[in-house]
Amino acid sequence: MDPMKAQQLAAELEVEMMADMYNRMTNACHRKCVPPHYKEAELTKGESVCLDRCVAKYLDLHERLGRKLTELSVQDEEVMRKAAVGSG
Repeated sequence: MDPMKAQQLAAELEVEMMADMYNRMTNACHRKCVPPHYKEAELTKGESVCLDRCVAKYLDLHERLGRKLTELSVQDEEVMRKAAVGSG
C-alpha cells in the first residue's frame, strides 16, 4: 500500500474513532447526569458538576486505555520480532 494512502487512511480512522468516543461520552454522561424530563432550560449546578466529572473520568479512562493498548502493542511487536529473528 502506498505510504501516503496508508497515512491518510490512518488519519481518517483516527477521526472516526474520536467522533465515536465523543458520541459515546456525550450519550453516557447525558443519561447519567441529566434527567429525562427537563425542569429548566439551563443546566442546574448539580447537573453541571456531574457532567464535568463524568467527562473528566471518561477522558481519563480513554487516555489510560490508549496508553495500555499502546504498551501491549509494543510488547507484541517485540515478541513477534524476536520470534522472527529466532526462526530465521
